[in-house]
Amino acid sequence: MAYGQCMNLRQLRYVVATADHGTMTSAAQALYVAQPALSRAVRELERELGLELFARSGRGVVLTPVGEQVVRQARVALDAVDAIEGLAVTRADGRGAELRIAVTASLEPELTGGLIPRFARNQPAVRVRVVRCADRDQIAAVLRGGRADLALTDLPVPGDMTAHPFEQREVVLISPPALKVREPVPPAALDGMRLVLPARGSARRAEIDTMLRRIGARPVAAVESDERGAWLGLVRAGRGSLLWYRNQIDDTEGVTVRSFMPPLTRMIGLVHAHRRLPPAARDFLTFAKQAPPRGTHAR
Repeated sequence: MAYGQCMNLRQLRYVVATADHGTMTSAAQALYVAQPALSRAVRELERELGLELFARSGRGVVLTPVGEQVVRQARVALDAVDAIEGLAVTRADGRGAELRIAVTASLEPELTGGLIPRFARNQPAVRVRVVRCADRDQIAAVLRGGRADLALTDLPVPGDMTAHPFEQREVVLISPPALKVREPVPPAALDGMRLVLPARGSARRAEIDTMLRRIGARPVAAVESDERGAWLGLVRAGRGSLLWYRNQIDDTEGVTVRSFMPPLTRMIGLVHAHRRLPPAARDFLTFAKQAPPRGTHAR
């Protein structure tokens, strides 16, 4: 068997992460990939090599003696790959470079209103093109097909993608002050609550509906509107409450902002396929990690 033809960098990264975290679940969470995908990749590598890399220990796993040797060599290989890819950054001045970033409608304001303009000030020679996608499935297809270099999307992502966590957003309840509800708000309190919601069929509505399904809550749609600038006015008028992100609200006059317990959060990140990134994409990743997003606020 030609081992060099069967293993890949993704499998090596997953094996190293599992060794570092002690469970495949924790490794998947750290890499923001689906746990079944990580487990499958590790097991495939074991089968291809004909070696047992991990043995069960309590609720976790430990490296076998041969697994320790494999992980030691995997770290060397991954460090070498990072060093080789880093050489690509030492290009001239990036003149003529193009960067393609995929994004869904709900996150496009974050990208075009904050990240891209700030990056452009630092890298004026790089042309950035936004690839608009309907949902996360389309984003994955665009990245796999090489039609975008990076994507800004929700995490976790499929196992054949690499994720760089960018920001964890807290979802809060914005309501008229007269609303009587326990604080912090239990998610079950949303059952039957009158909410101001985005219009049906919109990306923002799909985002909220997914969140509500996850917590098993069934509120009442008091108002359905994609006029984002009117949402807080509707809350102030007592038409209903609003679910939105704390970092995207800068005008709380006449409303009450309440946290949930347990907290409701959404992690977003920059994602790319498992392939060598062009220099402009690597520069954008570095920039984004050093410059946290400035939320686009609801007014």
